[in-house]
Amino acid sequence: MQTILDFFEKSVEKFPSNPFLKEKIKDQWRVTTYAETLQHARNLAAGLIEIGVNPGDNVALLSEGRTDWVITELAILYAGAVNVPLSVKLEPYELEFRLQHSESKYMIISKSQKPKIDKIRSNLTYLKSVIYIDILEDILSTDYLLEDLFTLGKSLLKENPGLLDPIRQNITGSTPVNISYTSGTTADPKGIILTHRNYTANVEQAYSLMDIPPTYTTLLILPLDHCFAHVAGIYSFMGKGASIAFVQLGETPQQTLKNIPINIRETKPDLLLSVPALAKNFRKNIEKGVADKGKFTEKLFQFALKTAIYYNAEGYNRGKGLRILVKPMVWLFDKILFSKVREVFGGKLKFFIGGGALLDIELQRFFYAIGIPMLQGYGLSEATPIISSNALHRHKLGSSGFLVSNLELKIMDENGKELPVGQKGEIVVKGENVMAGYFKNEKATKETIRDGWLYTGDMGYMDKDGFLYVLGRFKSLLISNDGEKYSPESIEETLTSKTRFINQVVLYNNQNPYTVALVVPDKEAIKKLTQEMGLDPEDDKTHEHILKFIHEELNQFRGNGKYAGEFPERWLPAAIAILDEPFNEHNKMMNSTMKIVRNKVYEYYRQRIEDLYKADAKNIANPANIAALKNLSRN
Repeated sequence: MQTILDFFEKSVEKFPSNPFLKEKIKDQWRVTTYAETLQHARNLAAGLIEIGVNPGDNVALLSEGRTDWVITELAILYAGAVNVPLSVKLEPYELEFRLQHSESKYMIISKSQKPKIDKIRSNLTYLKSVIYIDILEDILSTDYLLEDLFTLGKSLLKENPGLLDPIRQNITGSTPVNISYTSGTTADPKGIILTHRNYTANVEQAYSLMDIPPTYTTLLILPLDHCFAHVAGIYSFMGKGASIAFVQLGETPQQTLKNIPINIRETKPDLLLSVPALAKNFRKNIEKGVADKGKFTEKLFQFALKTAIYYNAEGYNRGKGLRILVKPMVWLFDKILFSKVREVFGGKLKFFIGGGALLDIELQRFFYAIGIPMLQGYGLSEATPIISSNALHRHKLGSSGFLVSNLELKIMDENGKELPVGQKGEIVVKGENVMAGYFKNEKATKETIRDGWLYTGDMGYMDKDGFLYVLGRFKSLLISNDGEKYSPESIEETLTSKTRFINQVVLYNNQNPYTVALVVPDKEAIKKLTQEMGLDPEDDKTHEHILKFIHEELNQFRGNGKYAGEFPERWLPAAIAILDEPFNEHNKMMNSTMKIVRNKVYEYYRQRIEDLYKADAKNIANPANIAALKNLSRN
């Protein structure tokens, strides 16, 4: 199948009455079948054409995940236009750049996004009309309601059933589907052009990793503007006649977040897409729920977890050797404990697909132990995005899985020489899922795609069993003063997962004598410790105690510590700055896929980093750190 439209219509033909899209309005789940989705998409496409949308036009889509999001994207494609999907988390100035750069002539938005567009509308020189998904009273004469376009299109297709046919005949595998903007970890986001064949090829590749029966349901928690949700969620399920549900929209983003656990229990998903930040929240909520049941249950759960983790090992060697002896205990704990935990996820969840960033092995072991494996994958938007993943039938915890079908991969050194198995270098791939290029950026396209090969900018290696290990970004390397290099992501993930008091950490070393760190402490863990020890939260001595605890935790990775040898000591922080504010999307230290934007962090905390290389900086209980800890506890 070369186009998404062919792909979709084949499913409509096979599964016309299967539920495709599910959305909760007030107290009721509304279901749209495959046949109904096709009809709605065609009607809207005819309406869009009537108001002036031409083949090749760029149409921006800015909305929370919902039934109309998917129908609107399909309608844009039926009209021969290109969807420019935008994150609802973007600020007005970020939207302005993307809308201007993409030369979007039309925008389809939800009512919650209207204030942002109103602020920048006068600067949008290409924009002709805004189309509102929700019913609004007061709109400009040049604008439209989506509902009216559905009605208009339905009437037009009744008069002329072949209205869309000429456009459809000109849509091929190389026709663009999306201009999908990078999340801006560099100065200017780049517009990634993804074609019909990019998507259908990557869905076919995804099917080599997972089987999706038509009875399956997923709840799409991740934003739909990203191609991870497109491929692993929308299109992979579409191709198999399965169902997609959306998180119920609240009046505020916080209310929408609160609906997630409720909707999970209601929809009983068979699989979920996840990113590390989401996985950590799930784990925290599970552990809090267990702790709330009392000390005995908490201790039993921790023992059960430890036993299951030992038995499971890295997955591929589960129950091998002496581990077989604890199998009866693992079975019992699963029956009496873990099966109850799985009820939180609706009781039918088979696995998570993990993407977006490196997922710490401790998190993978946790979810594997409770019976819902979180299968780490790897990809990037320029590859539409899936490159590799673990799967239920073949996995190795700690890795990013095996390569999808019909994709070539090489590991290259800095001089462009291919490296053998086991040696680390840049991950380079070639296949039909590789993007067409960057929109209006030929220079960046030529730098990224060379002779059909996509240079990912990520460091990794293949092991002898064909599993890919991703070590982090080339560009975010720690570089010592003797020129040696190391990727920080795996160290950062391990520090946050294996310590009690460190919630977030960013390492820094740019040809300096030693590595330093910016640390955001775990506010709740500190509060709990303060109460347990009966300490005064306002006393400087209390904060000195806490800082020493943090220092001791870091020392567990050195010398004779519990985790000594996991990483070369030169890359562990010799001095740390405590921060009083977490890295998040609000302060722009994190992007929409929950990745830390290093250059912004380094720039914002430049003075703190410089101070870490001064004579007394290695004393963790310094005035700056005490002050930051105080502020954190008060906020």
